[in-house]
Amino acid sequence: MTDGIIVERTERLALVRMDRPGHRNALSIAFMRALTRTAETLRDDASVDVVLLTGAPDWFSAGADLKDDARWAIAHQPLQSQREVNQVGYRMARAWEELPQITIAAIEGYAIGGGFALALACDWRVMADDAFVSLPEVALGLPLTWGTLPRLIALAGPARAKRLTILCERLAAHEALAMGLVDWVAAKGGALDEARRVAARVLAMPRGAVRMSKETVNASAYALAHLASHAGADQFNLASSSEEVAAARERFGK
Repeated sequence: MTDGIIVERTERLALVRMDRPGHRNALSIAFMRALTRTAETLRDDASVDVVLLTGAPDWFSAGADLKDDARWAIAHQPLQSQREVNQVGYRMARAWEELPQITIAAIEGYAIGGGFALALACDWRVMADDAFVSLPEVALGLPLTWGTLPRLIALAGPARAKRLTILCERLAAHEALAMGLVDWVAAKGGALDEARRVAARVLAMPRGAVRMSKETVNASAYALAHLASHAGADQFNLASSSEEVAAARERFGK
């Protein structure tokens, strides 16, 4: 275990468990960098063909850490330093999206904001039937970044992507399934077991064909993703300095 991340390898499968219990797996800058390093290590591990990503029994992730000074107290820093901090989430999500292995997120409880954005960067999602997902960034006065919008559009279409981001709708598991945002729904406490069953089906397939198929699908689906997302850090930086964001964060904290 390092930096709140537990990695367990069993033959050709790696289980990555986020473990920041006092923070409900909120994504601080340091934690996101650790998740990026984890993805980079797994990328180079030729012995692993499936990666499962999960959280705690009661939560996947509460999203961006709103109490993290490394994220929010940066207005006095040089512009390049601010941009680097605001690009950390994008690099984390992209590192997970570009893993050559099949990736499956197992969601219990909830995946909110950046937590759901991370799950969307995986190939598939399994969700407990009592869990929910939401993207509250716009309610906080912030644009949805990290390359999440192209992923939402690819999965659910532009109209639903607007609903989820602009209206900040909270989706229960079966609603998310109907929209195509999750792929399997399991009984409460059973998301990881279902993800393991899906992983076993993947591992029964010829590994070379699996990897080439994933590469081709991603290349087609996200060909313009970087074009749509490259300015996300600057948009976030501009929005986060506004008075309405400060007021929204204070309301959210209460």
